[in-house]
Amino acid sequence: MNRQTYIPGMLGAALAVLALTGPAGAQDWTLNPTYGASSLQNGFRPDPHVIDLHSGGEINAARMIGGHCTGFIANAPDYRLTYEAGDLPLIFEVTANVDTTLVINGPDGLWYCDDDSAGNLNPRLYWTSPPSGQYDIFVGTYGNAGIRPAQLSITEIPPEVAEPPVPDWSLDPTFGTVSLDYGFLPDPFEIQLQSGGAIDAAAAIGAPCVGFVAQAPDFRFTYNAGSPPLIISVGSEADTTLVINGPDGLWYCDDDSGEGLNPSLRWDTPPSGQYDIYVGTYGEAALQDATLWISEITSH
Repeated sequence: MNRQTYIPGMLGAALAVLALTGPAGAQDWTLNPTYGASSLQNGFRPDPHVIDLHSGGEINAARMIGGHCTGFIANAPDYRLTYEAGDLPLIFEVTANVDTTLVINGPDGLWYCDDDSAGNLNPRLYWTSPPSGQYDIFVGTYGNAGIRPAQLSITEIPPEVAEPPVPDWSLDPTFGTVSLDYGFLPDPFEIQLQSGGAIDAAAAIGAPCVGFVAQAPDFRFTYNAGSPPLIISVGSEADTTLVINGPDGLWYCDDDSGEGLNPSLRWDTPPSGQYDIYVGTYGEAALQDATLWISEITSH
């Protein structure tokens, strides 16, 4: 029977899985698996089920199966799982000291492939709603690196996804602090700093915040407000953005309201209190020289 490759409906961006229709070439899922077989039911223990094996083989998965199937695999499956599904996900993952790949012929007769979704050049395949039946598993070695020791893990426990870092206004500011009363002089108050950082403001805070900012504030000032407005602006040869956590605990963001590609934020009736200021670089995390101005008179 010819089996076809398929684009599976699995767990979104956690996988780099792709397949094309067409028959497999030389690998034979009907052969006895080299490193054994097991039957597992939903909720199995211990979890993970771990198998020591060797990755690699003589068959180029990209040529024989197609799509984004990669690595060199053996003719016979490395391992076979017969699985009785329930309401839990099913995850296959390989760890090794070399760049490995994963090719699985599923109960539906389709081929599923992955290269690096587990990180550190290791593959992972993830079914959110796995079918019951036979899974024939081939562990490949990328780039024909030969037969290498590897470990296959079968689990129903989803991998932990680290929370992305967010701007933390409670951290000490990188370029200093100041206390200003309304009517301060000189006006504008000027700070030399560097814009940019590793955090995507749009992802961490949400629209309309944009640019890449640091986790700690770049500058902090405590303001005793009066009747004048308050204008905070940035100047730089780079395209900069401005993210401020105000005394009310809200985030205020701007991209290009200042001169050129520089940002500016204005409060006509500013509140007294602490302003934590992040100067971002648009479109990249690289640090860029910038000037921050705090003024009651004008924007820059």
